[in-house]
Amino acid sequence: MSCGNGADEVLVRRVFEEHGAALLAYASRLTGDRVRGEAVARQALLAAWRDPTILEGPARARLFALVRDLAGALGEPDAMALLGAMESLEPEHRDVLRVLYFQGCDVAEASESLGVPAGQVKARSYHALRRLREAVAG
Repeated sequence: MSCGNGADEVLVRRVFEEHGAALLAYASRLTGDRVRGEAVARQALLAAWRDPTILEGPARARLFALVRDLAGALGEPDAMALLGAMESLEPEHRDVLRVLYFQGCDVAEASESLGVPAGQVKARSYHALRRLREAVAG
């Protein structure tokens, strides 16, 4: 594994000065967390230092693609955080998610199971997923 040379380090420092703030902002948005965003941006710059060919051509576009790929590799929120967030939902929101996603019912089946109109199932699902996303993101 090559650790790069002095010229590569200067190049990566220049790239950081030009694109570092934008990469950090993008990574933070993708991960939903500044600390994880910093880790992703740092990994992208480290990858560029190790392999300067990453910076050939449209460097900004390639760096943003690398950040997107690295953030995607972090995966989904952990199961415990998700379950904790589910418990924080209102009972009617928790119930609609349970029926739709854990039991695998479609909207019509969920409507029948919960005894509410299909439109109410859709609305509850929308609001529940939004609150769940907010709770997991912190």
